[in-house]
This record gives sequence, C-alpha cells and structure tokens, in this order.
Amino acid sequence: MSEVREMTCISCPMGCHLTVSRDDAGNVTVTGFTCKRGEVYGKQEFTCPMRTVTSSVRVDGGVRPVCSVKTINTVPKAKIADVLEAVAACHARAPLAIGDVVIENVAGTGVNLVATSNCAAK
Repeated sequence: MSEVREMTCISCPMGCHLTVSRDDAGNVTVTGFTCKRGEVYGKQEFTCPMRTVTSSVRVDGGVRPVCSVKTINTVPKAKIADVLEAVAACHARAPLAIGDVVIENVAGTGVNLVATSNCAAK
C-alpha cells in the first residue's frame, strides 16, 4: 500500500510545496524541493516528525515564579505530551542561568531541557 502526503517545507524561507510518498517497498521519495534541506525535511517529517519543545518551569526561591525552557534538541512529536508532563511536574531551584540543564534526559528522550532565561535567587 503506497502513501502520499503534501506538506510545506519549513527548513528555509522558500517554503517549497513538497510531495512525499512511500511506495509498496517502503522507499520514501520527496519531490518539489529546491534545496537539499527540503528533501531531508520531507523524509524526516514523513517518517518520524521531530519538534523542539518550549515552555516554562516553576522556580523555587527565585525573583520570578517561572523560567523559560526548551529542549536542547528536537524530540519525537509523539513524545511531546510526555515532555510537557515532565515540565509541569518540575520545580527548578534558583538561581538559573541560560543553558543550565533543568531536566536531564527529559521524558526518556535522550534530550536535555535547558533554561532559556536567567532567573536570579531572591
């Protein structure tokens, strides 16, 4: 059974309209891209979509009640709910600096969650 999906590439400002298909043998083909990044994006999005997760965590003992965070790398789209559940349960301790690891290996993804703003202690 073959499968075909239409999508817009977000790898560069061109916004190419991609057609991605998988034939009966499992081979994935991308058409419509104007740069190599489009082909790579189309295959990745078709086979295993990945996303960077941004959010905020509660901060104990800080001048602000929350600190912005993000995954240092992309995580599988199917794991986003698990990542956000871990973020919701997290209480970081001030002070935090940009780049500090807030949760190591968040939700078993192999990706760290890091602070994206500074949060001084009270």
